[in-house]
Amino acid sequence: MKLFKPKFWDKKQISLYSILLLPISLIIQLLSRLKNYLIKNQKCPIPTVCVGNIYLGGTGKTPLCIEIYNIIKSLNKNPVFIKKKYDSHKDEKNLLKQVGSVYESSNRIDAIKNAAQNNFEVAVLDDGFQDSSIKKDLSIICFNEKQWIGNGYTIPSGPLRENLSALNRADCVVINGKKNNSIEKKILEKKKSIKIFYSKYIPENLQNFKSEKVICFAGIGNPINFFNLLREESINIIEELRFPDHYKYSIAELNNLIIKAKKNDAILLTTEKDYLRIDKENRENISFLKIKVDIENKNEFVEKIKKHI
Repeated sequence: MKLFKPKFWDKKQISLYSILLLPISLIIQLLSRLKNYLIKNQKCPIPTVCVGNIYLGGTGKTPLCIEIYNIIKSLNKNPVFIKKKYDSHKDEKNLLKQVGSVYESSNRIDAIKNAAQNNFEVAVLDDGFQDSSIKKDLSIICFNEKQWIGNGYTIPSGPLRENLSALNRADCVVINGKKNNSIEKKILEKKKSIKIFYSKYIPENLQNFKSEKVICFAGIGNPINFFNLLREESINIIEELRFPDHYKYSIAELNNLIIKAKKNDAILLTTEKDYLRIDKENRENISFLKIKVDIENKNEFVEKIKKHI
């Protein structure tokens, strides 16, 4: 059973839990650096655009990957999605497959080589910033403005896969949310030349739910961002239910949700990722919010991609 993200990860004040777990965090970071030092960095046979994160989960990597895929497609190139194979991440794979081809392997470099042999011209890595075996042509780090870096500690003391110094390996940052000068300052302190872009989610099927009472549920990195998006669009939420990231819903849980919705004369609404994680026979009574990513200064972002592919 998957676990919820610890609440103390996102608290700004220092938590006793964070302090107690700090020795483990330091050991993990030391082992990670040793591993990266020993791994050989390989040049890929095709240009590689990596969309990754430092904050664990809920930063909008997959929607951004889809937007980048469409941008590359518009540049008359033949892109492909690359993922490391995880059984628990089938929702992300299924979401990407609705847009284009997905190649996956236990080793990302093998998936990229396989894609290149099948005439794909640009690899779009959904995750993989921490994979030092691949030489990326363009590395993009995603943040959510609301969560930012949480309490600033690395796992398990906090939500960071590595500390902010990792930005030295990135070419640009995409922040999902509103402009935040404080965040920008901290990013530029680590790397002055890094380019910062902002993005926001645009709901595409919102009108389907405007007149409904809604019970919303989500098993993603930061469900609160999904619920807040609905509130900002004046959706009538009567209950919100949170589940762990990549959660596999049981038939009993889905039946209980359906019964709850019927009793309240409401509809069930979830994210597209969650929807694709639900067995097809159980989707009939569940709706999902379809979103796309809108990037500010998109022309400049497109030019950044063009330079590296």
